[in-house]
Amino acid sequence: MRSLDSGGTDANQQSLGTAAARNLATTTKSAPQMQEITSRWLLRKLPWVQVAGGTYRVNQRRSYIVGDGRIAVDYVVGDGRIEVNRAEQARVVPGDLRELAFLRDFEDEAAFTALAALFTQEEYSAGDTIVEWGHAEDRFVVIAHGRVEQHTAGHYDDEAVVGVLADGDYFDEWGLLEERIWDFSARAATSCTILSLRRSDFQTLADRSPTLRAHLDAFLASGAGQRDGEAPINLAAGHTGEVDLPGTYVDYEASPREYGLSVAQTVLRVHTRVADLYNQPMNQVEQQLRLTIEALRERQEHELINNRDFGLLHNADARQRIHARTGAPTPDDMDELLSKVWKEPGFILAHPRAIAAFGRECSKRGLYPTNVDMNGHQVPSWRGVPVLPCNKIPISDTRTTSVLLMRTGEANQGVIGLHQIGIPDEYEPSLSVRFMGIDDKAIISYLVSAYYSAAVLVPDALAVLDNVQIGL
Repeated sequence: MRSLDSGGTDANQQSLGTAAARNLATTTKSAPQMQEITSRWLLRKLPWVQVAGGTYRVNQRRSYIVGDGRIAVDYVVGDGRIEVNRAEQARVVPGDLRELAFLRDFEDEAAFTALAALFTQEEYSAGDTIVEWGHAEDRFVVIAHGRVEQHTAGHYDDEAVVGVLADGDYFDEWGLLEERIWDFSARAATSCTILSLRRSDFQTLADRSPTLRAHLDAFLASGAGQRDGEAPINLAAGHTGEVDLPGTYVDYEASPREYGLSVAQTVLRVHTRVADLYNQPMNQVEQQLRLTIEALRERQEHELINNRDFGLLHNADARQRIHARTGAPTPDDMDELLSKVWKEPGFILAHPRAIAAFGRECSKRGLYPTNVDMNGHQVPSWRGVPVLPCNKIPISDTRTTSVLLMRTGEANQGVIGLHQIGIPDEYEPSLSVRFMGIDDKAIISYLVSAYYSAAVLVPDALAVLDNVQIGL
């Protein structure tokens, strides 16, 4: 054993030890670190538009598209409680039947309740046929749970998958009003729970309800069922001689969507003793403020994606939402996504784990997407469109997530960020730091506020790939 002198050092030590030397040395320190800070690509790539009045109105050409494309389903447990994602007894939420174009303006709540009660629950296993091409459309179908593939006959009598539907999707409501023939087959890709409404039951209820019958008759008489998309602009082309040219005008939405600026706020508190005495080599207030602003910006990006009112995940048009065909995001899924935003696509936004899952699918097929330069960073791409990571896109308990593709900018009729610069006590664009005073405990308070929102100028500027399975 080594002998130690009375000073606690090795008796054979011939030079000053590092532990003792540190007491006289100046320690090199880092600025405070925070794991929450991310690249925040969405905030960096969105074009930000000044909203001087705090509200941005999106004026659009009149459109006949209504609703969000989904019908909500509740699940009733044995004791009568209502829970979500419990496949014991499914039922349509009555008010969501306004999603159907011919019931959009109908106001008889009792009729909606009676209509919802007519749906019957059916269970299918993977591979089972739900409806078959060429047969009469005798029912309206809502998918409560599961994934359904739509098949049509190909040019050479083969079959092609033309669509994938999942929870909340439905088809085909027009068969409730008139006799039609299915122009596709629907097969369960997974085990499925569906709710179906027979045309005969719907018509019987309409005959018993004078308000519903009158509403349907007025709807059919107006010809509204034939309208789809934007209001027409009548034109003539390819004519010769003197012809009567059509007169026209561009009709606008009577009640355009308005986006008000949202806010993320907090009160930063610093004791005066800390602010006065402990400012070398780094200013304590500045470092507290820096990390607080970083956290606010992270929350801002989260809200731009997830907020129920203006978040991109909740503001994508129903016709711009698609489902992964097999679970994991494949090149086929990404190509389908690009087909939805084919006019100058800007970038794809995905959770890092979804990007990893897509990479695995590409590797299985021997595909190796190239990287592109993005502000000096090498990021993965698909068909030349950057694929940017964002950990704010949620992952469900069943390990599914979504992938977003967007076109950006006012000039491109794309997705834009909204903010207001020039606000009082502005510290960064649309972010203010306002001194609130010192209380009787000598604590300084600062109100830190960030103002923001986002707008989708036309529906085809944003598309979402839903139900993406990311694996373990």
